[in-house]
Amino acid sequence: MNHRKSGRILSRNRNQRRALFRTMFGSLVLHERIETTLAKAKELKDKVDPLMNKAKKSAVDETKKLNAIRELRRTLPTKTVEKLVSPEFISRFEGRTGGYVRVVKLEARKGDGAKMAVIEFVA
Repeated sequence: MNHRKSGRILSRNRNQRRALFRTMFGSLVLHERIETTLAKAKELKDKVDPLMNKAKKSAVDETKKLNAIRELRRTLPTKTVEKLVSPEFISRFEGRTGGYVRVVKLEARKGDGAKMAVIEFVA
């Protein structure tokens, strides 16, 4: 049975999946738009909201900022965390409580026919 199981396996073990999403989220924050397969984009979209909410907590109070940075550094690269908690980046998402990214479908990849998508920040 498949009850209470969530997330895609993506033909990787747990550590490889964590590393994949860590680097993908880092690239998304640094470049604000990445092109990937549809399955990876949909899975990354689910992981973005909690991390963005942690980053938004850092804008409220200085002590919360320090705690949010520590929490984010456990899962993300340092350059990504610095840009993520910057006031310019966070201010773009003031009125949002979720839905920070959108997934736009593209044509299939030529080589293997994989469904492709672009994932980008909304605001």
